[in-house]
Amino acid sequence: MLTVEATMARLLCALSVDLDEIDHYHAIHGMPAPEGDRAPVYDVAIPRLRRLAGALEVPLTFFAVGQDLARERSAHALEQAVASGHAVGNHTQSHFYDLTRRPRELIAREIDEAQAAIERACGVRPKGFRAPGYTITREVLTLLEERGLLYDSSVFPCPAYKGAKDLAISLYALTGRPSRSVIDTPAVLLSPTRPYRVGRPYWRRGSGLLELPIQVTRRLRLPYIGTSIMLAGPERARLLTRGVVGEPLVNLELHGIDVLDEHDEGLAPLRDRQRDVRVPVVRKEASLAAVVDTLRSEGYSFVTLDEAAEHFA
Repeated sequence: MLTVEATMARLLCALSVDLDEIDHYHAIHGMPAPEGDRAPVYDVAIPRLRRLAGALEVPLTFFAVGQDLARERSAHALEQAVASGHAVGNHTQSHFYDLTRRPRELIAREIDEAQAAIERACGVRPKGFRAPGYTITREVLTLLEERGLLYDSSVFPCPAYKGAKDLAISLYALTGRPSRSVIDTPAVLLSPTRPYRVGRPYWRRGSGLLELPIQVTRRLRLPYIGTSIMLAGPERARLLTRGVVGEPLVNLELHGIDVLDEHDEGLAPLRDRQRDVRVPVVRKEASLAAVVDTLRSEGYSFVTLDEAAEHFA
């Protein structure tokens, strides 16, 4: 039997996947919505991720958008993933990038309707939440806490990411193709990089809901997310991973698009606006395998975010 000290000393890694469908990327880049009923994230990415997770022997946590589950095939894909041992979290009902600027009643409805839609689809009520675009506020966190959710995983204290995102939003506005993404408060960069209970304001430690921040590297706080790993390639992904070794929780956040490329149906229009779409799937899978291998060799155990939250709670 493990002692308390041994249990707390465990190094954990959780791989989560935001199931943002392709229309959300069109919205980010100020593009018209895609035509037809294509859902490559659910129809192609989820089966690929399940196969890859099985080969790497790691569990995943899928963050689903409630409205996407009105499509029967998408709901079935999520149900199969959960039935095979993966966890599921709440990514709101409609994926409004400006969720935090909406009225409190609408924010509450976005959380509640997604909870219900996900539970209908796969018989599991989510324990965790991730906000669209990583943008969170104390008000949203309070609503989550009132509803008994175990954790949030939205805070991304990454200067490089925030700078690039803010610049892109500003450039799109100048070209007359405004992005639906929103600029977050600079105070988010003051947030802890390790699991903590939120205070007032949420970027301070306190006694509120458990926060599992999106991963950044030590010292430079470089983004350690799916996009950076897929663009890095296998060898540089290993080097990037060295920058997070030693963290008590490596919270690696991916998107479904991270295992798609320009040859998948519906992805070609994004080729010129998302560099990662031009990276072949086989190289992306090799990069993720390199990350898992590096962390496993350093003694990390792979868990769902639900399990990580229970551990740190």
